Amino acid sequence: MPIALETFFLDPAFEGTLQQQIQQMVAGGILSGRFRPGEKLPSSRKLATHLGVSRITVTLAYNELMADDYLSSAGRSGYFVSENAPEPPQLSPRSSSDTVDWTRAIGNRFSGNLQIEKPLDWRKYKYPFIYGQVDPSLFDRQNWRLCAVRALGQRDFDSLTADQVDRDDPQLLEFIARNTLPRRGILAKPEEILITVGAQNALWLAAQVLLTQRRTAAHENPCYPGLRSILHQSRCHRIEIPVDGDGLPPNLVPPETDVVFTTPSHQCPTASTMPISRRKELLRRASEDDFLIVEDDYEFEMSFLKPPSPALKSLDDDGRVIYVGSFSKSLFPGLRLGYLVGPEPFIREARALRSAVLRHPPGHMQRTAAYFLSLGHYDALVRRLRNAFHDRRRIMDSAFAEYGLTVAGAGAFGGSSYWMRAPDGVDTKELGDRLRHRSVLIEPGAAFCESTSREYKHYRLAYSSIGAAQITPGVALIAAEIEQMLR
Repeated sequence: MPIALETFFLDPAFEGTLQQQIQQMVAGGILSGRFRPGEKLPSSRKLATHLGVSRITVTLAYNELMADDYLSSAGRSGYFVSENAPEPPQLSPRSSSDTVDWTRAIGNRFSGNLQIEKPLDWRKYKYPFIYGQVDPSLFDRQNWRLCAVRALGQRDFDSLTADQVDRDDPQLLEFIARNTLPRRGILAKPEEILITVGAQNALWLAAQVLLTQRRTAAHENPCYPGLRSILHQSRCHRIEIPVDGDGLPPNLVPPETDVVFTTPSHQCPTASTMPISRRKELLRRASEDDFLIVEDDYEFEMSFLKPPSPALKSLDDDGRVIYVGSFSKSLFPGLRLGYLVGPEPFIREARALRSAVLRHPPGHMQRTAAYFLSLGHYDALVRRLRNAFHDRRRIMDSAFAEYGLTVAGAGAFGGSSYWMRAPDGVDTKELGDRLRHRSVLIEPGAAFCESTSREYKHYRLAYSSIGAAQITPGVALIAAEIEQMLR
């Protein structure tokens, strides 16, 4: 890689000749690690013009550096950092905050919340029972690539390059309005839909628009860790509602609640499904006590055991439900593409907030997704995922029965994970740490629970990222480790 001309500049306060200063600039770049072996330096002519010095001055400096083995030359190809150049010393990076008291300078704190650990090298593990990562053997790379190339064409030039300010891709909005939402019993106009950077961004927008420091939000416990962080950052009053086998109990929602956040179709992380009767009761309570509901309807596409229950929003006659959907789980998590559905006044404010923060999700990604969805590739991918997950779930059930692992929660219509319970006396955080040494990844349950009631007896096992052949031996290793800890 060539070293940019702009890297070099003369210091008027330098005490010494121009040749010495150029030598020091190059040697200093090498010793600091900014210039690396094999990288090409600017030609003597270009550097001389850039610095406003004579070419012979640069040439002499380069020759001195070659004599000291900092540089090498390759015929007419130019000058390069020598492979034998001195290696940069291993020094601690210089801190630029020595005189700043950051404990006082930071006005708001966003770190420190316990999150789900997803190792970047998870593919190196033989038994990755982790949630939400894409299985490369199932993803339709070829058609996604074709859609991405099509979105780069002249016809779609404006969607790729234009600053859409606060607008979304009309083709993507049309597909969501005419295909995705009706499958959940929801009818919405484009003005009632907002594209977001994944479901977490949608939840953040909803919290920012609906909550203040004086308002109260109720949420499930355990719940998605990202939601807890969002509500903590909003500085609203928070009330945690313990879930049971049917999800969030409406009778436990306090009357002073302003907004309820829930995952009724596939509770995160217990995978329980809220019955229709309970959904109607929650809507009745919302009408009586005048609160709103934010419904995160993730994973409804993964219904391979039986059809999913109607979305909470499809039962809503009062316009009290804000609906959150996402393509990140069914396509791939790196896509970061979701959507909000709600009444126009709410969407108008959420759109204005999104515009102030990030304007809009990348146009090329929106148009590529629109093509992938509208050409039928998405439905084909979902069918492939359902079939694979159905087979993997059957193997998981057999392995649990064979090795005696306890399931605490499983999706009634499918999904891609189980909520597990370890025997008394087994700390699942320690279990996860020990299993890593055996090339097994699990998700300890503490991250999903409120810190004041955090427990370590649950863990999540997902089958979206692990091959069918690895499931049974992986479960066997988990069971063996639990038995070892009990001893």
